[in-house]
Amino acid sequence: MIEAGSRVRSQPPPPDIVFEALTEPDRDPARPWLRLLDDERSPQILSADRPHLVVWSSLWPRRPDARVRFDLEPDGGAGTQLRWTLLVAEPLPDASLLGHLRKRLNELVNANLRYTFGQ
Repeated sequence: MIEAGSRVRSQPPPPDIVFEALTEPDRDPARPWLRLLDDERSPQILSADRPHLVVWSSLWPRRPDARVRFDLEPDGGAGTQLRWTLLVAEPLPDASLLGHLRKRLNELVNANLRYTFGQ
């Protein structure tokens, strides 16, 4: 697998809470964050090591090989440094599709998820 994109951003809650949100994204119907588009599907948890690592299956049927790795570390305060990494098999997606996949991960994790924590 090839790293096709990655981003680190802090999340307000501690790693245990972020880990729960990533492994059970539908756990709180009052605060949905994994709002998928028509061309996306819910991920499966392929691997998890509480509270430091979560690996999702692909969100995109047209790239079933893709994986999303989440690395969670304490940020030195009460929050979490959360890194998502998009992994794909060769051949790499074309530039347009790759940009779309990266943008969607950023929206889902660094916007939608973050907003559910009040930021």
